[in-house]
Amino acid sequence: MARAFAPFALTCLRQRSRQPCLSILSARQYHSHEHASSSPFSPTEDAILSAALKYVLSSSFTAESLSLGAQDAGYLPISTNLFPSGAFALVNYHLVTQRLRLSDSFSRPDPSPQLNISDNVRSIAMQRLKGTAPYIPQWQDALALLSMRSNIPTGVRELARLADEILYLAGSDTVTTAWYTDRMALAGIYASAELFMTQDRSRGFADTEDFLHRRLQEGEKLRDAGSMVGKWVGMQAGGLIDGLRSKGVWI
Repeated sequence: MARAFAPFALTCLRQRSRQPCLSILSARQYHSHEHASSSPFSPTEDAILSAALKYVLSSSFTAESLSLGAQDAGYLPISTNLFPSGAFALVNYHLVTQRLRLSDSFSRPDPSPQLNISDNVRSIAMQRLKGTAPYIPQWQDALALLSMRSNIPTGVRELARLADEILYLAGSDTVTTAWYTDRMALAGIYASAELFMTQDRSRGFADTEDFLHRRLQEGEKLRDAGSMVGKWVGMQAGGLIDGLRSKGVWI
């Protein structure tokens, strides 16, 4: 599996040094249901942010949506001071809650000779992509917020957690160094599929699913090639950055 970093976290590549981003992606934070992740948001934050998401369709990922959400939740507009990152808090809330919801739809399968991890990865990743589908018209604004230097570390960490969760729920139990390659590559594949999705007008995002399937197949082939994976990831990263720039995201 391989292809660039993420639209919502890939923007670390515009920094002079890539090492901070690579360190975050390489640090193992493998999720399991024995140590289930809980929501990092307080009840007040959750109430405001969940209410604010309802305004994203009309007001996008903006301070206005955040303020309207606070009022809907019964708080004064000044309550948005709870979120120092401003409108980015809405983007992060969406990313985190969608990741956590994956375990509501998928359970880690028992090991068996018939277990097809690749197909599981495809299904779980597509489910996650569809979680962003309602906000595709506004996703360029989300990408712009994610490209801001102050937001990059949060975006990269969330990308790493998403890759962990998908691999875990798919049934992967790799504990060798190959796990790091799988994690980084899956993050890139998901990233590319998300960017593709912003331009997909097919019914039910069928073209995005086909795109995701092709990238996963390519990744599987390159994984067998070993040392070729890192080189291919780097090449694809450049292409993805160019794609984001062409859509107005500053990287």
